[in-house]
Amino acid sequence: MLSGPQVCYLFSMGQNIPFLDRVKMAWRVLLHGDYAGDLLEGRKELQDKRARAAMPTERVHASALMLLAALQREGRFIDFVRQDVAGFPDEDIGAAARVVHAGCRRIIDQFFRFQPASDGSEGAPMTVPAGFDAQRIRLTGNVTGNPPFRGTLKHHGWIITEVKMPEISDALDPRVAAPAEVELS
Repeated sequence: MLSGPQVCYLFSMGQNIPFLDRVKMAWRVLLHGDYAGDLLEGRKELQDKRARAAMPTERVHASALMLLAALQREGRFIDFVRQDVAGFPDEDIGAAARVVHAGCRRIIDQFFRFQPASDGSEGAPMTVPAGFDAQRIRLTGNVTGNPPFRGTLKHHGWIITEVKMPEISDALDPRVAAPAEVELS
């Protein structure tokens, strides 16, 4: 028997479910409230997916575009990474990097809160136990055998604990990372 989300997926794909399968589904809905809930949840997921697909790409990704615009506004981030710096002396690049760093840090601190992904000091010995979370810990170097693994913490990683992105007005075009500036004389 298909689960609720699977049934909704089949309906979305234009699949015709045979009569006896539909009768079994109806009987199961009548007898099992949790199955009916699964069907409704699958339908809601399908509706949400269709709504996102109907939105223009810039609206789907408006928060990311807005973050990029804020990084440009405060730290000239786009200007910095789009500039070919190969011909500049290291001193000039370093001076520009300080300005970019300060502005971008303000924006990151405004929108996010972080905590280390792993306790411990960088450079300290660390034991990685069996069943570790591979999203929080990446093993590098000579990875052989089975856990526990013993190594050195090279970077504690980051976990985002809070996101404070503002709502984006429909009146704004989120694709504008920075408007053109024209100085009038």
